[in-house]
Amino acid sequence: MLKYIVKRIISLIPVLIIISIFVFGLMKAMPGDPIQMMMPMGGGVQMTQEEYDKMYKNLEKKYGFDQPVHVQYIKWVQKTLKGDFGDSTKARKPVKDYLAEPLRNTLLLNLGSTIISFVLSILIGIRSAVKRGGFFDKFFQVFTLIGMSLPTFFIGLFLIFFFGFKLNWLPANGMPKINGFAEWIKYLVLPTLTLTIGSLASISRYVRNAMLDALNQDYIRTARAKGLREKTVIYSHAFRNAMIPVVTSMTWAILAMFSGSAITESVFAYRGIGKELIDGVLAADNNIVLTLTMFYALLTLLGNLIMDISYALVDPRVKLEA
Repeated sequence: MLKYIVKRIISLIPVLIIISIFVFGLMKAMPGDPIQMMMPMGGGVQMTQEEYDKMYKNLEKKYGFDQPVHVQYIKWVQKTLKGDFGDSTKARKPVKDYLAEPLRNTLLLNLGSTIISFVLSILIGIRSAVKRGGFFDKFFQVFTLIGMSLPTFFIGLFLIFFFGFKLNWLPANGMPKINGFAEWIKYLVLPTLTLTIGSLASISRYVRNAMLDALNQDYIRTARAKGLREKTVIYSHAFRNAMIPVVTSMTWAILAMFSGSAITESVFAYRGIGKELIDGVLAADNNIVLTLTMFYALLTLLGNLIMDISYALVDPRVKLEA
């Protein structure tokens, strides 16, 4: 197992290099001038053309945009490997300092929604399979279809309208400076609920279908014929063998949450890395966009590795060969 993991991690290096070259080249090809975005615009600032050009060249030299693209790429890689992600041209501060709070916010949002959706999905999926054709099963069949059909931003807007404006129970959007966790958690409820609904709809269907397939296998009939308790048959035999497809859906759901949370964070004006990525693209903040894009790429590659390892842990029949 350890040998396999080490080999897989080493194989990720050339993939990351190719992705980094592609992403860096794409950023340079995109329209927009990050230096121009930093230049003072209006606000009573009066500058001659000569002063403007001089300031532009100083900023261009400071951030290294005056060098050839391949030199910029090499320097960016060297700094990144040292943990220096450069400075945000929008915020005029180091990227790692600027993104520390948004990263924490996103992790809390996704961690909460992931745990809630996974626990509920397993419970709902198992019960729907066991009570197939009953009211509980039919209700959640309709619920999951609706949840999978509606886009995330629509669910978020509906929750804002209903709980934020109609009932006035929760704050509709925003992420102010809050001292206590009790007050801060109010701003987490609606975005967490939005992500949970979308994830719950898809994962619970995976669990239900996997359980239905497992419950129809010969070994389940044999277990029941031996007189084992129904709970033992369901949870020890059927569910464990149904975990293979469920592991796949859960792994991809985690990755989808991090990428999909960009839309949710924008809808709720929640300051997470997803919202910062969108703002960074609009502001032509290259270092923000590069850092977050590589973070998502690394997350996806590690997700594939975790998924393969999970297969072997769930099903002893799956052997990982180095």
